[in-house]
Amino acid sequence: MGAEGWAFSQSPGCIPDSANGFDHLHQAYTAARPGYTGRVTVPVLWDTRRGTIVNNGVYWAGFATSQTAYEEAFEALFAALDWLEDRLRDRRYLVGEAITEADWRLFTTLVRFDAVYVGHFKCNRRRLVDYPSLWAYTRDLYQVPGVAETVDLDHIKRHYYTSHAGINPTRIVPKGPEVDFSARHGRAVVGRT
Repeated sequence: MGAEGWAFSQSPGCIPDSANGFDHLHQAYTAARPGYTGRVTVPVLWDTRRGTIVNNGVYWAGFATSQTAYEEAFEALFAALDWLEDRLRDRRYLVGEAITEADWRLFTTLVRFDAVYVGHFKCNRRRLVDYPSLWAYTRDLYQVPGVAETVDLDHIKRHYYTSHAGINPTRIVPKGPEVDFSARHGRAVVGRT
């Protein structure tokens, strides 16, 4: 990350942008939303067919600096969650019959949703636990051997609630919610005929 933020590079260990040829990640944000001046975050999932970012609704809502921008991001986020809920009703994973990178990228958002995004980023139309398929899917991924050990909700909450002074100037970290990712999920039979 340099003066212009996250950079795509041909340097050893770096990956150039093969989808658009962008030099910096901020170019993807302005391609998706001309005039965008908010925060640029990673990871980013780019939809090559539609030519837009598809996984940052939470951040666009959370870091919005106007009511209009917040409401637009809020509506887009919950439209995406509704779409995901419908998609996961009859399939165990997002694409195919095995876990893919797409599942893990979504998991990182879902595992934080109720503990952080609902309150901190004002994404409160519904909680993850209000989506039966998404909630079971998240527990399914969480219960993959080795994954639970990588999720520390106390650390996640402390990070978000103490690092964004513009959103939470008091830096008070909420004690809740209680989230049980280890509850039975019943997803092993989803999508099987």
